[in-house]
Amino acid sequence: MYRDRSICVVVPAYNEETQIDRVIDTMPDYVDHIVIVNDKSKDRTSEVVRSNVAFATGRIVLIEHDVNQGVGGAIATGYKWARDNDVDIAVVMAGDGQMDPNDLPSLLDPVVEDRADYTKGNRLVTGEAFKKIPKIRFFGNSALSLLTKIASGYWHVADSQTGYTAISLFALRAIDWDQMYKRYGQPNDVLVKLNVAEMRVVDVPVEPVYNVGEKSGIKVRKVIFSIGSLLIRLFFWRLKEKYVIRNFHPLVFFYAFGMFSFLISMIFLFRIIWVWIGTGAAPEISILGWLFSFSIFFNSTFFAMWFDYEANKHLNPPLTSRDIKRVHAKH
Repeated sequence: MYRDRSICVVVPAYNEETQIDRVIDTMPDYVDHIVIVNDKSKDRTSEVVRSNVAFATGRIVLIEHDVNQGVGGAIATGYKWARDNDVDIAVVMAGDGQMDPNDLPSLLDPVVEDRADYTKGNRLVTGEAFKKIPKIRFFGNSALSLLTKIASGYWHVADSQTGYTAISLFALRAIDWDQMYKRYGQPNDVLVKLNVAEMRVVDVPVEPVYNVGEKSGIKVRKVIFSIGSLLIRLFFWRLKEKYVIRNFHPLVFFYAFGMFSFLISMIFLFRIIWVWIGTGAAPEISILGWLFSFSIFFNSTFFAMWFDYEANKHLNPPLTSRDIKRVHAKH
């Protein structure tokens, strides 16, 4: 128990025989249940878990997937176990030991104190992030974080790809986990669904942990494009669900007019380039048309984002002074 709340840590594991003992052995004593979801590993992950002392005590719940479902599918399985067993707060920690247990109270406190329904780690705000995180992953994560702000409506949330999170039982019951995206876009998908469900999300600074023996299966270039396309679909889904079906908001008109103006500006731009290549001179009317349509696109999109920002401010509660002092004390 942590401050009179039952705590479950969901550990998605795929081929983690060398790391999983470290995750179990460093788990804080106040964690009631360690739910390890073996996602059809090809190594001895399950055998290592069963041989750990904590397994014999019943503290560890080992769930075996018959088919590999991806990290998102493994997390969904753990979340459903926590929901069905009425656990107050479910935390996700990776099976490779990349999440510092010392940061766990910082994630739990906003949920325990009912300041947030979902907290997530943010590795990008610490002074050591740029030094510790591999550069291509740092910049890729930063780009996806920007796109996730637009897609999810959580404009104060960064480091969208971190999997170190805590979620309340109330939020667990509000989301259909069978419909969650099952691959590396899972954190982005969850944020969008939480926003539609009107859940409060808080970013908590955490220490980036690398070079502890982990083996990443992420191909950054491929993931950026696949998650990027996912975010586009989630963006339009959120607009439909939140601002058309559930509670109409005029920002959809601004987004629609902005997108239409963008298409018109592209037509003018292609005409300018085509005529310039053919004649050596750009048509002035087409240039004016491009400038006018592009300016409408820019202004309409800006106002739509501003309306979205204002409509979601209540879902982005700030950290308290106590939270900030704890972060400074650690870092």
